[in-house]
Amino acid sequence: MNWIEALLLGIVQGLTEFLPVSSSGHLEIGKALLGIETSDDLLFTVVVHGATVLSTIVVFWKEIVRLFKGFFKFKMNEETDYVLKIFVSMIPVMIVGLFFKDYVESLFESLLLVGCMLLLTALLLTLATYLGSGKRDISYRDAFIIGLAQCLAVLPGLSRSGTTIATGLLLGNKKDSIAQFSFLMVLIPILGENILSLFSGELTSSSIPVASLIAGFLGAFLSGWAACKFMIGIVKRGKLVYFAAYCFIVGSIVILTQLL
Repeated sequence: MNWIEALLLGIVQGLTEFLPVSSSGHLEIGKALLGIETSDDLLFTVVVHGATVLSTIVVFWKEIVRLFKGFFKFKMNEETDYVLKIFVSMIPVMIVGLFFKDYVESLFESLLLVGCMLLLTALLLTLATYLGSGKRDISYRDAFIIGLAQCLAVLPGLSRSGTTIATGLLLGNKKDSIAQFSFLMVLIPILGENILSLFSGELTSSSIPVASLIAGFLGAFLSGWAACKFMIGIVKRGKLVYFAAYCFIVGSIVILTQLL
């Protein structure tokens, strides 16, 4: 993987991690178009995911600092309540990560599945646009259901941000609240996955040049920062249907290319 390919894939990762169009699905499409073997990209995946986590922290740093200060007072308050809801949302994806990780990873080589899941993403975004009321705060029940949605979004092509935001809106949560919650709830799972990968020993055999890793990191960080801020405004304005149309078109093209 040269630095130009890494930069392009990093930009794709950063944009699609926050825009509701599936980062995993678009990375698989990008790898197929560039002819990059999936067996070579574990270290690259860790790097670009770390970059998107960092971009999220930069965007929400004031909120994150506020939550940390409140949580470590070790008493029930607004901040502790919010952090506990994030922990509740993590339960489903932790179960999948612990017991079904190998099975999920085996699905990432199927572009046909990517196409089908992009169509499902389009459906969810359409339903959220026209049926999401957005009038109440997130409850513990809502947090768990949104966590289940995130769990399903490990499938390539099913957008994590699109699925969690759409689920929250369909549950009746406020638009600005669900956008922030969707982006913050993924920080710990991604960091945890990266840490496990770093200590697994599987990264030592990587042959990806340092320049490519740096290019991928910068591309993912800068595009992720821009996409995160842009997506918050999109959710507030209720314009998710445009992304639904995009997912429908791309998903249909992918399916047709795999069947013909």
